[in-house]
Amino acid sequence: MDTAEVILSVLVVVIIIVSLLSNVLVLICFLYNPEIRKQVPGLFNLNLTFCNLLLTVSNMPLTLVGLVSKTQPGGDGFCQIVGFLETFLSTNSMLSMAALSIDRWIAVVFPLRYHSKMRHKDAALVLGYTWVHSVSFSTVATCLSWVGYHRLYASCTLSNPRASSRTPFVIFTVFFHSFSFLLSFIVLCVTYLKVLKVARFHCKRIDVITMQTLVLLVDIHPSVRQRCLEEQKRRRQRATKKISTFIGTFMICFAPYVITRIVELFPTVPINPHWGIVSKCLAYSKAACDPFVYSLLRHQYRKTCTDIINRLLKRSSLNASGRGHENQVNSIATAE
Repeated sequence: MDTAEVILSVLVVVIIIVSLLSNVLVLICFLYNPEIRKQVPGLFNLNLTFCNLLLTVSNMPLTLVGLVSKTQPGGDGFCQIVGFLETFLSTNSMLSMAALSIDRWIAVVFPLRYHSKMRHKDAALVLGYTWVHSVSFSTVATCLSWVGYHRLYASCTLSNPRASSRTPFVIFTVFFHSFSFLLSFIVLCVTYLKVLKVARFHCKRIDVITMQTLVLLVDIHPSVRQRCLEEQKRRRQRATKKISTFIGTFMICFAPYVITRIVELFPTVPINPHWGIVSKCLAYSKAACDPFVYSLLRHQYRKTCTDIINRLLKRSSLNASGRGHENQVNSIATAE
């Protein structure tokens, strides 16, 4: 292994560890807090977490094995199963992010009708579509033997070793990425930009009211006035940062891999083998980013994590004090 391959191997290990720990933590918060389970977005987050966890334990370690050994991990049948999972889970996770953006759009644009428009039954229907959509593409690729070990990505994924079926495979690949990556990206942009527009409108109204209040309070201290103006600025920037994070992480992680898969369809265009692994690592890194982007940085999840830690520490301190009291009683009994 050269230096670049060693660095990429370490990167895959880091992604596996971070993805596994963060997604398990999201799952623990979901099971611990009944309020999170009652909320409709919790179902979308649960589905996204499930996809990320399964991708972490099934595909990422095999990619690491393929990168280190430079050979196909397992037989052809096993590789087809893993490739089916990779196609299904990546598509399902993209569509889950699109579903979360639609949920946020309804909540912000139609706040009074949100509970009637987005119920648990509606969320289940949306998740049902994501599963049918993902299974359909994965099944077609597997049945047509378009899933196997791809040396460029050192993983079991979409691959066509036969020259006779090149044209159908090209058409399928374009359709697959159009209805998974491109569709999800368009939904993310449309919904979140509408959310940003509404958020800026509300911030503008709040800013007008705040400025009118500051004008009326002529005796207000300059430091207080300055803090109010700074809070206005932070409020305007907060919505923009969140929207940029949602769309930006999606593009940074998935776009290089999807573009590489499209460029790969043109045999005359050379692709650096190290770049193939890098693009795959970027796609895998989305599974490590999602828990922080959609869950763990939110106040409700942070509070739940704090409650769990405090409960564990309290239990440990109670156990320690109980053992100390028991030892004290035993020592007194021995002395008597």
